[in-house]
Amino acid sequence: MQWDLDQLRLFVAAAEAGSISGGARRLGKAQSAVSTAISLLEADLSVELFDRSRYRASLTEAGDVLLREAREMLRQADVFDHRAQALAAGEQAKLAIALDEALPYGPIARLLRDFSAAYPQLELTLLNGTAAEVAQYVRQERVQVGVQLMRGALSQAFDQSHLGYLQQGVFVCKGHPLLGLERVSQQDLAKYRQLLMHTDGVDEIAYSPRVWKADSCYSMAEMVADDLGWAILPTSITEYESNSTSLRQLDCPTMALPQLPVRMVWLQGMTLSSAADWMRVRLTTLLADENEGSR
Repeated sequence: MQWDLDQLRLFVAAAEAGSISGGARRLGKAQSAVSTAISLLEADLSVELFDRSRYRASLTEAGDVLLREAREMLRQADVFDHRAQALAAGEQAKLAIALDEALPYGPIARLLRDFSAAYPQLELTLLNGTAAEVAQYVRQERVQVGVQLMRGALSQAFDQSHLGYLQQGVFVCKGHPLLGLERVSQQDLAKYRQLLMHTDGVDEIAYSPRVWKADSCYSMAEMVADDLGWAILPTSITEYESNSTSLRQLDCPTMALPQLPVRMVWLQGMTLSSAADWMRVRLTTLLADENEGSR
């Protein structure tokens, strides 16, 4: 086939203008040139695109079907051209990032929408996991950067940037006996099993003599929902529908739980790409807005 994209553009312009002459005026071209190009396209395709039996040429049934195909081909060609231009200008072609499963849904969803608008041509890969898995993905170079909750010191293999904080709370299952207390003390909690976050050799403080350990916030949330114990979890865990109906937060004023830091990590010595740095700055703002809105 000898047809080209210019012929497709002329065909689409004429079809959208309602006539070949209208398409020519829209493109600022001579009507004869547009008519000849479309005729050559029809000859090459062996399909009549316009019915010229009347005063004003109109699309045939075949022309109407192929118009949709032509529009899609032109759209893909534009995407190809824009990506090539971005790469020629030195823009990164791909970005892979790992996200801690415990990060709040709202800011992450907004981050991805904004990132799509800021970098429409970039190919993005997302991996999700526990804080330990996020660090492992970065160490294995499966991703360029990771975002994780800070639970202990960071290995010297990484550089990091502080992004913000998450609020924490004490959670039990719906119907738990502690929900009957107006305020819950550490002595009250000690009567029940505690589910402890355990990652990279770092354990949370145990307030109960009976503990179970896990490295996943969502595994812990499920165990809390199954009445296997209570746990200190990010309050954003209740954003998810299954957790919002099965978990209850206790009022524990004597606990004075600290905020949980969030950081971006990458291999030491690596320079953040413009896309990764954009994510760092934007997520910092979104986490700050999330905390402000929760006050």
